[in-house]
Amino acid sequence: MNRPRLLAIVLLSNLAATALGQPASPADGFPVFNVPGQEAAMGRLGELYRLHHDRAKTNCTLWDAWLPHGTLWAAVDPRDGAKAARDYYRDVFLSRRIDDEGYVAMQQHRGLAHSDGWPFPTLQQAGGRGWYFSTSGEHYLMDYFPTQALTNVDGWEIRGATVEGFDPVLGLKLRIDDDAASIATPAFACKTIVAPFIRLEWGAKELKPDARASLSWSLQGEAGDHPDRRSPMALPPATGAQAFSNVPLHRQPGYNDGTLTQIRFHLDGAKGASVTLKSIITAIDTRHPITNFNFVRGSAEYFNWTADLPFLRANIGRIRGAMRYALREFGVEEHHLVRVPWVGHDGRTGLSFGPDGKKTLLHGEGVGNNYWDLLPFGGDDGLATIYLYDALLKLADLEAAIAAHPDWAIPAEPQPFRPDDLRALAAKVKTKFDATFWLPETGRFAGWRDRDGKAPDYGFAFVNTEAIAYGIATDERAKAVYDWLDGRRIIAGDTSQGADIYHWRFAPRSTTRRNVETYTWVWSGPENIPWGGQVQDGGAVMGFSYFDLLARLRTNGPDDAWARLKTILDWFGEVQSEGGYRAYYAKPGRGTLQGGGPAGGLGLDQEFLESVLVPPFMLYGFLGVEPRPDGLKIAPRLPSAWESASISRVQAQDRVLTISAGRNSIGLVVEDGPDSEMAVQLPAGSWDASWDGTTRRITVDDGKPVKLPIHKGRSFNFNRPSN
Repeated sequence: MNRPRLLAIVLLSNLAATALGQPASPADGFPVFNVPGQEAAMGRLGELYRLHHDRAKTNCTLWDAWLPHGTLWAAVDPRDGAKAARDYYRDVFLSRRIDDEGYVAMQQHRGLAHSDGWPFPTLQQAGGRGWYFSTSGEHYLMDYFPTQALTNVDGWEIRGATVEGFDPVLGLKLRIDDDAASIATPAFACKTIVAPFIRLEWGAKELKPDARASLSWSLQGEAGDHPDRRSPMALPPATGAQAFSNVPLHRQPGYNDGTLTQIRFHLDGAKGASVTLKSIITAIDTRHPITNFNFVRGSAEYFNWTADLPFLRANIGRIRGAMRYALREFGVEEHHLVRVPWVGHDGRTGLSFGPDGKKTLLHGEGVGNNYWDLLPFGGDDGLATIYLYDALLKLADLEAAIAAHPDWAIPAEPQPFRPDDLRALAAKVKTKFDATFWLPETGRFAGWRDRDGKAPDYGFAFVNTEAIAYGIATDERAKAVYDWLDGRRIIAGDTSQGADIYHWRFAPRSTTRRNVETYTWVWSGPENIPWGGQVQDGGAVMGFSYFDLLARLRTNGPDDAWARLKTILDWFGEVQSEGGYRAYYAKPGRGTLQGGGPAGGLGLDQEFLESVLVPPFMLYGFLGVEPRPDGLKIAPRLPSAWESASISRVQAQDRVLTISAGRNSIGLVVEDGPDSEMAVQLPAGSWDASWDGTTRRITVDDGKPVKLPIHKGRSFNFNRPSN
């Protein structure tokens, strides 16, 4: 990944009976992780969480399914005037930009491609063209591709409009004089494959209600204007504020596979209007197919942790619309996976090699699809299909809860999603995922299959661990994957084998086979960076150890997961003793950190916000806590060496709890919250439930919650009967 700039311990006495779980009150307001006998390790885990918690906020959709997951559960008081995670992500999901078709915007930062997509590949990297009448606010442009704003219209053809000047912020100012007005760019030449969209930033005042805006274009070999060739575009806000228009010329008959030579911007029925034009550029389709799934997953996670009904009422239509768009756009009902139809997203590499080894850059090919933005995921996209699967199940649970709670007064829809239909589709997706992406010859999952049917296999550890963690991989496949990752099975041709896969200690290598040929064309010299010097080629990202831990717990059990987590914590203790990440890795031979622009092999800090995921494995993994739309599920799986474990300041909906578990016991202490019932789902079977000095025998049916009378200071203890 080569992103542009983005920019204690409270001991519980034994967990038996009424001594189960005493509330903690850490001075800094952070949750306390406690395991008797593991005080040093738990102290480091808490330190790791403190280190990354406050920075784990962004309105970029890329992290929607990860950062809320890592932060919403913790009752941490905001510091330095910052919003609490819940308030922050409430605003993010309610204000997330969704276009008229239903695509959920990425919202990374102002880039030089599709305005709702990833900031790059840029028009400059693509060999495209662009004109700026103002560079105000264009920090990315000016940092990497310094540009002088135009102060004249020499070479432009303007009809039916008068130039009124050049504003340093808004750009070219036009008064529209005729009912049919247009402005045409100077002549240029670029391949249409690098210009699937034309992006304008413009504004207008005093537009009539029936005014129309559109683009026409000329291709090499064509002469004159083409009035019959129009691609319509939406009008900007009536306030005159400027907005982006991403015009999909690639959808127009006869546009593709040619050379673009001119663009003409038309305004019809706009006589008397004032128009400002800041920029017009050719744009790569840098949208990511994961944004809609991430928005659905993150919004569901927010509601599950908060039970915020006003939020759900306001956002459910957008959540459903985002899923409908994704199912339609990626042919999910037909293909049972994510098939990306966008220009440049067919999964083919952007690097071509001739018989003599000479490299050719294929501009417009291999555009990134996700976090791993230099790799040409696409075509039949395995990683996006994993996220689709998780989104279907989360939405199914949400729709089931809405149907079961008419008292929530959630707006109805003419054609709502039925939970059973979503789960049935998820089951088909799981089957197709295995059939499409499992590689029998290496015994692991590929990341994607391109339009030629090829499935590049570089030993994508992150694809395989996420597939297991999210449950789309079968148990049989999971065991085969860990035979590979743990070195019990050596795969011929891999650059990293056996113990070396965990060379970096805090995480497995992202990939285990050297890749110097399969990237977007922008990453044109991967062979010039040594193995392990780039996060997508033998490097590692700490945050994704979370999925490795979850997958190990699911596949090999809690002892294996604890051994891995303890290794991470030992590494972290060593790093902190030498001054932290930057000081530790400044020493030669330890690896290179990425962050703030420069490429590197290790993702730990700065833009690697997902590092916050690792500590909550204690909550989601060993304590087995899962927020549900109508309550809380707790299904502990403790390592055999632990007698008990607890976490304080867990904010479940509007309560703050200490949650604890022993070998045959579960405990809750209400630190704060209103007096009301709370649904808690325990593992099926008989329990002796105790609170307020009274014990009663209860039998829990699988999947059925127990309603608990919550009261501040009350302790609930659940013990398996000894008989």
